[in-house]
Amino acid sequence: MFFKKKKFKQNIFPDEILIDSRNMPNFETSQFEGRFERAISKKTFLYFSAALFLIAIFFISKVFYLQIVRRDELANRSLNNKLRREILAPMRGVIYDRNNIILAWNGEEERLYTDMNGLSHTLGYVGLPSKEDIESDKDILLNMEIGKSGVEKNFEKELRGIVGTALAERDSQGNIISESVQTHPQSGDNIYLSIDAKLQSEMYKILGDTARNNKFSGGVGIIMDARTGEIISMASWPEYDSQIMSRGKPADKINAFLTDDHKPFLNRAISGLYAPGSVVKPMVAIAALNEGIISPDKQIFSSGSISVQNPFYPELKSVFKDWKAHGWVDMKMAIAVSSDVYFYEIGGGYEEIRGLGINKLEEYAKMFGLGDDTGIDLPNEASGVVPSHEVKKQNNPGDPLWRIGDTYISSIGQGYFLSTPLEIAVYIAAIANNGILLKPKIVKDENLSEYDGKKIKIPDEYFKIVKEGMRMAVTDGTARGLSRPEVKIATKTGTAETGAGKRFIHSWIVGFFPYENPKYIFTMLLENGPAGTTTGAPYATSRLLDWIAKNAPEYFE
Repeated sequence: MFFKKKKFKQNIFPDEILIDSRNMPNFETSQFEGRFERAISKKTFLYFSAALFLIAIFFISKVFYLQIVRRDELANRSLNNKLRREILAPMRGVIYDRNNIILAWNGEEERLYTDMNGLSHTLGYVGLPSKEDIESDKDILLNMEIGKSGVEKNFEKELRGIVGTALAERDSQGNIISESVQTHPQSGDNIYLSIDAKLQSEMYKILGDTARNNKFSGGVGIIMDARTGEIISMASWPEYDSQIMSRGKPADKINAFLTDDHKPFLNRAISGLYAPGSVVKPMVAIAALNEGIISPDKQIFSSGSISVQNPFYPELKSVFKDWKAHGWVDMKMAIAVSSDVYFYEIGGGYEEIRGLGINKLEEYAKMFGLGDDTGIDLPNEASGVVPSHEVKKQNNPGDPLWRIGDTYISSIGQGYFLSTPLEIAVYIAAIANNGILLKPKIVKDENLSEYDGKKIKIPDEYFKIVKEGMRMAVTDGTARGLSRPEVKIATKTGTAETGAGKRFIHSWIVGFFPYENPKYIFTMLLENGPAGTTTGAPYATSRLLDWIAKNAPEYFE
C-alpha cells in the first residue's frame, strides 16, 4: 500500500522526549511542559501537499479559463456593464373633445384626466401591463403604462407612440455619466373625439340627479349624429374615476367602486342589456307596412286589453293588457299614445288581422341592427338578443313551445328582447334617416361621409308615416313635455317591466331633431326604478333639451 508506515528500531534518547507531568507534577502544563513531542508523519505531510497542489491547479485553471477562454466574452460584458442600452419611453398622445377641450394628457410622473364628470367610461384609464398584455404585444414594456379601458385601451397603439433607445454610461453606483441617443422616441398620436365634453358632462349630471331622486339604479344618455354616426354625447351613470384608477390608489376608493351595487365600471351605453319596451314599436310598424299586414289608416279599437283562448284549457282565456284604453287608433296615433293592443294585433295577429309572426319580427329587428353589436370603436361592447323560437329553447328548456302570447309581448319589446342603448340609438337613426344603418364612431374623422352605411330596402313613405307618428307623440301623445319653441322634436317613449313580480321598470325615450331635417338622435334610459314611477327618461331629456337651448343652440339649427 502507498504510504505504508515503516518500523523504526533505533534507540530513543532522553533528550527527544518530555517527561509526563503525572510523574513530575510541578511541570507547568499550560506551557506544554511534561507532554510528549511527536514529529508530523510523512503520510500527513503528503496529504496536505496534495491538497495544496490540487487547490493551486484549480485556481490556475480558473484563471486560464477566465483570462484566455472567455476573454472576449467577459471583455464585452465588462463594457456593457459600463455602457448600457436604455429604453426611452415616448410621450403618450393627448385626448381632446370635438371642441379641442383637453381631456387626457401627461403630467411629469402620471397620466392626468379632466375633472369634468361623465367622461370616465369614454376615456378609460391606464395602468401597468399584465403578463397577458406583454405576451400579446411585443412592443409593450414591463414598466410601460398602457390603456386598460375606453379610448385609452381601444386606441392604445396610436396613443402609445414608439420607444427610442440610448447608450448610457454608468459608474459603479449606477449613476448615469453620459448618454447618447441612438433612436429618438416618437410621441403617440393625439386623438380628437367626436363628443362634446360639456354636453356629456351635463347629461351625466342630469342622469345622476334623476336616478337618485327617483330611486333608479343607473342611467344612460346618448346623442348621435343621424347623418354620420358620430357620437356627440354618451354618458353612463354612475362612473368610476379615471384618475384614481390610473394611480391605483387610494385602495379604499377603488374597493368602493368594485363593491358598489350600482356597478360604476359598467358602461351601460354599450355593455348594458335591457328590455327595450315600447321603443321598438316604430320598427314593428314599419315591418307591418312593408309586409302588407295593415294600412296606416286602418283603425284598431283598444278597450284596454285583448283576450285569446287557451288551447290547453279552452274554458280559460289569456288576457293581454294595454297600459290604458285608447279607443280607436290608427298607426300614427298608436305610435303617439303607445297602444299595446294595436301592436299585439299587428305583431301577433288577432281576429281578421293576421299579424307579422315571430319569424318576421325577428327578421326586421335584425334588419335594423338589433341583436348585434354596432361596431363602435370602444372595447367590451355587448350584443343584444332578438326573440325567436331558438332563443326561447335556449332560455326556457323546460317549456320551449312558442305561443301566441310570446309573440304579443315581443311586439312591445318585452319577453326575450334585450338591447344595449347604443343598439337602440343606431336603430332610431335608421328611422330618422330613412333606412341607413350607420356605424357609430367615438373618434372624430374629418373625412367622414354622410349617410355612409347599409341601406335598409324599405320605401321612404313607410318611414315618413312612422316619423309622423313619433312627432305626434310630442304634440298629442306620451311626450308632450318635450314640445319646444326652438326646435321640433319627434320621439317615442317606452316603459319595460322587469324584476320578479314586475316590481321595477326601465324608463326609455328615443327620438330625433329637428323633425323636418333630422340631424341628431337621442336615447335616454333610467334603469330599474320602482314600478309606478312617473319621472324618468322623458323628464331627464326635457332638462337636457333646456340646457342645449341655452348653452349649445347650434344643435337645434
